[in-house]
Order: sequence, then C-alpha cells, then structure tokens
Amino acid sequence: MGRLICMLFCLFILTDSVADAKIVKVDKPYSYERLKQDLKQMNKKYREHIEIKTIGTTHFGREIWGVKLGEGKTNIVLIGAHHGREWLTSALLMNMLESYAEACQRGNRLGFRSTDILNQVSIWFIPMLNPDGVTIQQNNLKSFSLDYQDQLLQMNEGSRNLRRWKANGIGVDLNRQYPAGWRRLNQEQSNPSYAFYKGKKPLESKEVIALTQFIKEIKPSIAVAYHTAGREIFWNYKNGKHLKRDYKVAKKVSRLTNYKLAKPEPEAFGGGFTDWFITTYHKPAMTIEISYLVGETSPPLSVFNTEWKRNKYVGLLLAKEAKKMDQ
Repeated sequence: MGRLICMLFCLFILTDSVADAKIVKVDKPYSYERLKQDLKQMNKKYREHIEIKTIGTTHFGREIWGVKLGEGKTNIVLIGAHHGREWLTSALLMNMLESYAEACQRGNRLGFRSTDILNQVSIWFIPMLNPDGVTIQQNNLKSFSLDYQDQLLQMNEGSRNLRRWKANGIGVDLNRQYPAGWRRLNQEQSNPSYAFYKGKKPLESKEVIALTQFIKEIKPSIAVAYHTAGREIFWNYKNGKHLKRDYKVAKKVSRLTNYKLAKPEPEAFGGGFTDWFITTYHKPAMTIEISYLVGETSPPLSVFNTEWKRNKYVGLLLAKEAKKMDQ
C-alpha cells in the first residue's frame, strides 16, 4: 500500500512537472527581445492551439502582443507589465501560456487538472503591455537616440540607475491613465517622470489606447492585471450591485494563491486598469500583486518559482468562473 502511494505521488510530480514551460526561461531578466523569440518558438510549436496578434505599438514602435489560447467565445484576459519594473509578470504569464498550451497538445491535463474548460472559454494573454518601460528598466538604452537617453536620465532625476523605472517610454505611468476617477488622482509628478506621472489627460498613452480598444473588441468576462509586489489582490472599485459576485471570484483566487484580499477603501481614487474595467463593463477584475515587497525595483529572479506555484492554475480557475457567469 505504501509503495502504491509512493508511485502515485511520483506520478503526480512527473505529470505536473512536464507541464512546466520548456521554451520560456527565467534565468535572467525577461526582456522584450526574449518575449519576441519565445512567441516565435511557441507559434511554431503550438500553432494549432494559440493565436498571436499585435494589438498595437508603443510610442517607440515596439509591438504589444495578445495571445489567444482556447476555442470558446467567452473570453478572459490576463495582462502583464503595465510598469517597466514589473517584467517578472511577463515571464509568469508566458510560463502559464506555454504550460497550458502544452497540456492541451498532450491531452488536456495539467497535472491532475483538466484543461477542457479551454474548449468553452478562451484566455487572452497580454504578457508585456509596456515593452518600452521594460527596456529602459533593464538599462538597454541602445535603441534610443543619445539625445533621448539624456531625457530619460532627466526623468530619472539624473540617476543612471534605471532599476526603479516604472513609466512607459515617454515618462507616463500607464496604470494612472484610465478614465475612472482620473481627475481625482493626485498629480504627484507634474512632468514626465520615471514614476507616478498620470499624463495631461486619460487615454493619452498609445499602450493604454491599444489595450482599451482591444478590451472593447474581445469583451472579456473577467480581467486581471498582474503587478509586483506585495502578494495581495485588489478587486474592489465601485462594484455596485455586483460586489458579492466579484468578491466570490476574488476570494477563490485568494485561496488558490494564498495572497491576501485587500480591504475595500471607502474612497478609492481610481485611474487604474481594473478600476476602469469594473466601472465600464460591470464584470469582475483584479489586480494581482506577486512577490514580497521589494521597494522601487523589480523582484529578484529567485522569487519566480514560488510565485509560479501560487499562480499556476489561476487562468484555469478564472476560465471556469467566466463560464459560470455566462450560464
């Protein structure tokens, strides 16, 4: 009996591990260039299961990709790297995409979990909304002119240490750009900066324009924006009559990831993606913060495996929740 239990346990470990990503590697900072290469390889290997499209370009011409996995007309969307220093969320979503695609190709199981829900619900992955900001944060400035490099340093308060860079390529904080309470946001920065500048008006940045137009096109039933850090889930912003429904969905994600649910603030300011999605579409949306708090920088690569284990099944869980909402 003990030997049988051991064999079953080993089988679980084996089936669970083979679903982990093979193309996506997180042995160094996850860059825009690596994202492009990984998508190219995935398209070759999983073309029967995924659809890759450009949803827009940044101010410096970098492409913003959306990747669809699934056959269902019901959609959910998972978004990474609103902020330059949050590229670990891009790696997480790419790892999730590859793991799910490989499970579908192998026979619809991820460990002992079925991926059959992807026949009814499609997951759209937007791994890196802010590739300009990621490129700057990783100190890869060669693609910018020398004059503009000087402007970037000015926006970074003269410091050549760009690891705290949060904004997009023109110094606008993308998660303070959405028309949901935007006017009430404090203007912590009155000029373009490495962080916190909300812009002259909402929907000013090309990245946010591209995303909001794409959301309007696919009409997702649930939306998630991944951020770092704090291991916390923000889910509440003027949810109105849908408060209980949205709380139930967020609570399930909290139990799965072991991230705490943020307590609703009576006077939340807004301006973020999930604030806009909730008030515009009246559907559940969450900001999921991975990693422990790290201050003004990107989380260390060493935290990735822990965060991946916490989030591995989030996409499948949300796909099932979206299907329930449609019934």
